[in-house]
Amino acid sequence: MKLNDIILDPGFGFSKTLSQNYILLKQFNLLSIHGLPLMVGVSRKSMLYKKFGINPIESLSVTCAAHMAALMNGANILRVHDVKEAKQVVEIYLAIR
Repeated sequence: MKLNDIILDPGFGFSKTLSQNYILLKQFNLLSIHGLPLMVGVSRKSMLYKKFGINPIESLSVTCAAHMAALMNGANILRVHDVKEAKQVVEIYLAIR
């Protein structure tokens, strides 16, 4: 295995409280190690929809907001359900960075 074969994914939602997931998202840039790409998989996660008392299908807007926060905090890869919308978030991010 080569170093460029490794992607870091902290596993949002796995054995973390709601609060811990938001701290992780806020401090995501601290995971940048040796230039490895960072992946975020928050699309339709319970950390998003539970906060607003909605279901996963209704969580597109908060997913987009979380994707933007992840990109602004160092994410290189987004694991998504809604490709078109995620692509739009990335385009906005690239326009403002």
